Amino acid sequence: MNDIRKKASTPAPASAQPAKTQAKVAGFPRTRMRRNRRAGWARELVRETRLSASNLIWPVFVVEGSRTRQPIASMPGVERLSLDLLVEAAAEAKNLGIPALAVFPQIDATLKTPDAREALNPDNLICRAVRALKKAHPDLGVVCDVALDPFNSDGHDGLVRDGVIVNDETVEVLCRQAVVQAEAGCDINAPSDMMDGRIGRVRDALDAAGFADVNVLAYAAKYASAFYGPFRDAVGSKGALKGDKKTYQMDPANTDEALREVALDIAEGADMVMVKPGLPYLDVLWRVKETFQMPTFVYNVSGEYAMLRAAGNNGWLDYERAMMETLLAFRRAGADAILTYHALEAARILAAE
Repeated sequence: MNDIRKKASTPAPASAQPAKTQAKVAGFPRTRMRRNRRAGWARELVRETRLSASNLIWPVFVVEGSRTRQPIASMPGVERLSLDLLVEAAAEAKNLGIPALAVFPQIDATLKTPDAREALNPDNLICRAVRALKKAHPDLGVVCDVALDPFNSDGHDGLVRDGVIVNDETVEVLCRQAVVQAEAGCDINAPSDMMDGRIGRVRDALDAAGFADVNVLAYAAKYASAFYGPFRDAVGSKGALKGDKKTYQMDPANTDEALREVALDIAEGADMVMVKPGLPYLDVLWRVKETFQMPTFVYNVSGEYAMLRAAGNNGWLDYERAMMETLLAFRRAGADAILTYHALEAARILAAE
């Protein structure tokens, strides 16, 4: 009887299952592929992938001061903003239909320590920024980075002991950092540190502190990339960084490993997963979305932005067209949302269409 039950529950081999029927495609001249491209209205009707402002998250940099703008040389067009200007800029983003901002701080160098204690200060710059944004724009989502590199005098995402980035001690601090951010009003905690086991521990810490509704966005497949340089300029961690991040961020050669990382983070309670960087890793983005069918985000990182902006500024390509084509590529590869420094410009273009 057991053998019969087992046999009955075993799916038929693929060869025994009904074959999917495919319509035969007539050849030329009956089929003319250009017919669907001949006019704008026709192209609109058959378009397979769409980009809207609702797919964009705008990463912003915040700095101390009042009415303060600090241009970032390696990211033309991007500025660090003081809290008052950040709130004003957020109003435009919200009005354009951008659903969320990701906030990153430039911390005063005197506050950076080996134990990154400023990350746990409930009145630190990032927490004040979150409170200001949520007070002015309560219906705008705010994403906070859970990592120690802006606060760490060593420039690393984790704590450093005798030249080693330690995992478990770092995770303890990250849990406390996530709760502090949630207390300030953060909607999405985004651990970007790539320590093992941190997603489950952060989820548990948030739940225990009464923040069961705060989302966790896992930077699940984050690579040790050369494309982060301008970001490190923006947050002031580049000069502090000792060594590299290859012992905790992923090897650019690996994609199967990315799927394992994503699977672990989902099992630990991630609500969304992230691939970072974006353009050099479209294959990874595609595999993650196809494999897990989870809300999948991608970070169009600072180096990618800087390349397009520099080429556009030099007249080497049409910046706006290249920008929109790039963002559409992320959507086509499976991204539900895109963190991009192009967000405001792209949303303006979309609003004008």
